[in-house]
Amino acid sequence: MAAYWIAHVTIHDMQQYQQYMQLAPAALQKYGAKFLARGGESVCLEGKIFQRHVIIAFKDLATAQACYASEEYTRARAARANCADVMISIVEGIGLD
Repeated sequence: MAAYWIAHVTIHDMQQYQQYMQLAPAALQKYGAKFLARGGESVCLEGKIFQRHVIIAFKDLATAQACYASEEYTRARAARANCADVMISIVEGIGLD
């Protein structure tokens, strides 16, 4: 069953965040990730307001977790340290049959 990263991000230092943007694709490609939503206009109806919202699909929960824990993504996360507020959840999808 598919699983999704749901990320909310507010960037405070775009120059440093660019390093994350250069490193993260290696992990996402390695684990077959597919972007479903990536930034764009959004409306916050409840909770903390973030600048960007991203939804990334993976083939299953184990793959989504492995990507997050991978060496490649660990390097990307380190590159964005202290330059953005980030909240990431991984959620398993449901079958629509």
